[in-house]
Amino acid sequence: METRGRKTVSAERAELLRQIPSVDELLLQPRLAALSKRADRNLVVEVTRAALADLRARVAGDSNWTAISVDPASVEELISDQVEKILSRSLQAVINATGVILHTNLGRAPLPETAVDEFRRTATQYSNLEYDLEAGARGKRDVHTCELLTRLTGAEAAVVVNNCAAGVLVTLAALARGGEVIVSRGELIEIGDGFRIPEIMEQSGAVLREVGTTNRTHLADYGNAINEKTRILLRVHPSNFKVTGFTDKPSIEELVALSQQNGLPLVEDLGSGCLVDLSEYGVSEPTVKQSVQAGVSVVMFSGDKLLGGPQAGVIAGKKELIARIRRYPLFRALRVDKLTIAALEATLGSYLRAAWEEIPVIRMIRATPRELQRRAENFIRELRSELPIASARCSATKLEQRLRCFPAGVSVIARVEDDHLILDLRTVFPEQEPLLVNTLASALH
Repeated sequence: METRGRKTVSAERAELLRQIPSVDELLLQPRLAALSKRADRNLVVEVTRAALADLRARVAGDSNWTAISVDPASVEELISDQVEKILSRSLQAVINATGVILHTNLGRAPLPETAVDEFRRTATQYSNLEYDLEAGARGKRDVHTCELLTRLTGAEAAVVVNNCAAGVLVTLAALARGGEVIVSRGELIEIGDGFRIPEIMEQSGAVLREVGTTNRTHLADYGNAINEKTRILLRVHPSNFKVTGFTDKPSIEELVALSQQNGLPLVEDLGSGCLVDLSEYGVSEPTVKQSVQAGVSVVMFSGDKLLGGPQAGVIAGKKELIARIRRYPLFRALRVDKLTIAALEATLGSYLRAAWEEIPVIRMIRATPRELQRRAENFIRELRSELPIASARCSATKLEQRLRCFPAGVSVIARVEDDHLILDLRTVFPEQEPLLVNTLASALH
């Protein structure tokens, strides 16, 4: 047996195990005693027991066990850090310096301040969410956004569910369950996080009828597929997915004419929810009003994309069809809460006032190159005054990681291109710039 002097390794391990402090001993240590008063004591005890069990397992089985400290102060620090991490908020504000305005991983659209104010007011008080003040009786929560949506889109009626995928699901379930839905094969897209349009359609109980090919679908393909089982024609806008080259598809006007000739609704998943024409700013997305004016029966779109509001799925269209969707049992499971309604109502109000500067997404899209250059020059000037005279070299990847995991402030999300760190001020709020300067300067020290 291996020995060190007269003591065996096993004996040394046993001695180290005996030195591990008890739960009661640790709970008397200053930091843990204070934590037990500030947090749930059961949580502190649970974390302490788990940490001690892990420590014993490491001493008993780790080949580098001699380097493990079982000093009460060291163990207390380890446990305190674990408890503090549990108590800290996981969802954090970050500075988006990627230049990607609708960054799904960073929460998509930041809300307008007016929406945040309404959100806070509604959250902290009672409201007339489903109460008709004039009649003194129960009302419907749809009324708070329906008129705004119909004015902005030209639709006859509108309802709101919790996201656009939910809008697709409940619309197909209400209008096409048990029947066929005709859709172009080139529009069977994946919408993110592994969810695919065909799978959502399957959950609705509708039968998918694919027509055309990935790159070319003709009007005749839709017409030839129509039969007694057909319930709707579906058009899916691909948003950030595009097939180029040898492609073809019927216009929305052609599909409207075909659907009307056959007495079928044309339903469009528009996705992005663009309410105003942004083509002069390089965003060539169809607007909801264009689809409604073209004669589309039902349009679904997101609230937290180009619309710039909270996560929601808007369903707008013909009054009779919207009524059928609203009556469908699944609708209640997908309806939005008072906070979403408050934020959406406020955002839509900004559109009615043409107050574009109130909507961060629209403001960022409309920012001119000259404005961004001026901000960038001011930013560089401020940064130079904070930088050290000499600093160690740091790769772009390493610096990106430092900013992303910055320990003493807000995390900064940037991007790396050709071993250069790119900070795009388009998605950085002007009031965040001083903090970004300080964070970047600290990361470079």
